[in-house]
Amino acid sequence: MRLIIHDHPYHYEMQNVTMLFFPGEPIQVTRDTALPQGEDGVLTQVQQGEGIRLRVACQLGDRREEREASFEGEFPSRACELALARLLFSLLEEITGDRPPWGVLTGVRPIKLLHALRNQGKSWEEIETLLREEYLLSPQKIALAKATEGHERRILESSRRESFSLYLSLPFCPTRCSYCSFVSHSIAQARRLLPDYLRLLQEEIRLTAAMARELGLRLETIYIGGGTPTTLEADQLARLMETVADCYDLDRVREYTVEAGRPDTITREKLRAIREGGAGRVSVNPQTFSDQVLQAVGRAHTVEDFRRAYEEARALGFTINLDLIAGLPEETASSFAAGVDEAVALRPGNITIHTLAIKRAAYLARRAKGLREGMDSAAAMVEYGCQALQAAGYIPYYLYRQKNTVENLENTGFALPGQEGLYNTFIMDETHTILAVGAGAVTKLRQPDGTLIERIFNFKYPYEYISRFEEIQERKKAFPAFYSRFGWEPAAVAGQDAFGV
Repeated sequence: MRLIIHDHPYHYEMQNVTMLFFPGEPIQVTRDTALPQGEDGVLTQVQQGEGIRLRVACQLGDRREEREASFEGEFPSRACELALARLLFSLLEEITGDRPPWGVLTGVRPIKLLHALRNQGKSWEEIETLLREEYLLSPQKIALAKATEGHERRILESSRRESFSLYLSLPFCPTRCSYCSFVSHSIAQARRLLPDYLRLLQEEIRLTAAMARELGLRLETIYIGGGTPTTLEADQLARLMETVADCYDLDRVREYTVEAGRPDTITREKLRAIREGGAGRVSVNPQTFSDQVLQAVGRAHTVEDFRRAYEEARALGFTINLDLIAGLPEETASSFAAGVDEAVALRPGNITIHTLAIKRAAYLARRAKGLREGMDSAAAMVEYGCQALQAAGYIPYYLYRQKNTVENLENTGFALPGQEGLYNTFIMDETHTILAVGAGAVTKLRQPDGTLIERIFNFKYPYEYISRFEEIQERKKAFPAFYSRFGWEPAAVAGQDAFGV
């Protein structure tokens, strides 16, 4: 699909809108002046003269359609960009017969827009009108966004200016799921790297903690993710978590989560090591309650394996996160609904409804064309999940989107009141600094009393992390330097809260 950008700077937004209607198709962006004959493509143009005219056209097979509109305002501007996006959206809706439910709101953090509008003093009536008329959201997504913003805001307001969270990366898995695009490595191939990897990870934890202590920052949440952290043995998990406990006063940490994830990696011994290490929350993810679907996506466990792992985690007193994915191959609307019902009956603290995202790095992407043909609608699955969870007393408290999701849908976290995942919320909103350690980890530094975000990237692969660890140490020096740029002065109370010193 060719996308022509003619006489305007709105390349990124026009590409995103086009991708909504042609998911999975490569978009070739050019600066031509007209659509080539006999070739599928989209033209977007801003004409300036006595006034400003917006023009879009689409050639799809034998069909060609055009639309024009006048724009009263400044060029270039965000208002002009949105007007052109709406014009293109309406044209592609007519040609394809599709209407993506999030309209032209293409960003991954839609709730941040609602926070900003509320902070500007706009009423809910004004916000709903804006979402409907300016961004073209469906009524269902407006209602979901509104409910999520209210619950999320209460969590965000609990963060202080000196707050931060800690993320530990363990990018190892027993096998790779066909839909996965994360940087993770089969433990069979990477096992020889683990001793050096864990030794350096512990060193990075100590280095990061010392810098945070010197700045007087307050640790709010800890999240050990991956990959699948429970790919490690129980004694390896215990040693890693002992290092964390040596560096921080865990009695003052509000939430400590380990992403156990794959039931085929979970044992009673590992769960006990995690519990004794100080974590009170684990993820135990079925993804689906259909053995047929699990086999289709390469998950090396059964539904019964999940039930066993779930009961063992519950017996140890964990708050449990549970994930379901709508739109997986061979999942049907009825099987997904049955899975939602079983998840609700288990009463975990948190249930997140994800939508399948076909990423270029995932195996499924290599056979994504036609993947959805003949399959039930992911939108129906997501809608059922949202309704069933809210009817059962779960509240939506965080929401985000990914590119290339099936049917342009979203991922929403639902929780029983009081059991919301704080880390999920803080990282999605970029509320405060996230200090990240390990291969592929990205530290996000947030300006105190401001909105500026700067990132410090660790090397992506474990072998790079090990061989170039001195460079990672050098990069970490940007962390205290970032705070000093804004005249940061350590707060004694914050230091006590974070470290108990």
